[in-house]
Amino acid sequence: MAFLEVSFFSTVLGMCTNMNVILPQTVRGMIGVDAKDMEATYPTLYLLHGMSDDHSIWHRRTSIERYADEAGIAVVMPTTELGWYTDMQHGRKWRTFIGEELPQICHDLFPRMSQKREETFVAGLSMGGYGAYAIALTYPERFSFAGGLSGGYMPITRLGQQNNDTYWTDIFGTAEEFEGGPNDLIALSTKRLAEYREDPKAHPIPELYMWCGTEDFIYSHSITMRDHLKNIGWPQFTYEESPGVHAWKYWDEKIQTIIGMIK
Repeated sequence: MAFLEVSFFSTVLGMCTNMNVILPQTVRGMIGVDAKDMEATYPTLYLLHGMSDDHSIWHRRTSIERYADEAGIAVVMPTTELGWYTDMQHGRKWRTFIGEELPQICHDLFPRMSQKREETFVAGLSMGGYGAYAIALTYPERFSFAGGLSGGYMPITRLGQQNNDTYWTDIFGTAEEFEGGPNDLIALSTKRLAEYREDPKAHPIPELYMWCGTEDFIYSHSITMRDHLKNIGWPQFTYEESPGVHAWKYWDEKIQTIIGMIK
């Protein structure tokens, strides 16, 4: 595999930003790595970070490069600050950046990244778990799979509790603006499923995967989202839970599950 640290300009964000990229590579004679040839194109996973982190964290805290190598996939890890992968009420358009602009930038820079929907995936942890679902449900024509690990799927629980801190309302607006809007995963998934049932070919929907530890402080977010998806009958949805807290040793294990599902 090749590991690249990329600085580039985003028109959507109006600024330079960063991403780490893992790319398949034809390998011969590398100790501890099986010989392999690179495919003409390769599937791509967009892998999202949580609130306290940036584009470097998955590479620092897990063996993602080794897992990607074994699966023969590319991995794109962008930085998105603390915008919750939204087009913020007051701030930058992170969702448009990730869902629309970044795949085109990646293909321009790395032409062998597949542009096929069935080979384009998104996953993340915590804030990034919410982001993976939000992006795949906003752009289901581009992403065929979304995986959430310990996801913060219900940010509405933080609205109305700011004590004059505008952080949450700058992102999501008020609770009234949030409910039923483009950042409300309950409403967004309900809308997408209705469109799919009306015309599956014109309105594809992503396969969804979710895991959370039963001792995680935001475990209730996963239960709420799980129950909703089951109640509306989401066709391809896998839910898993096991003992665990909000910690990297679990996410390192479960990203392997996700890669096993998409490779």
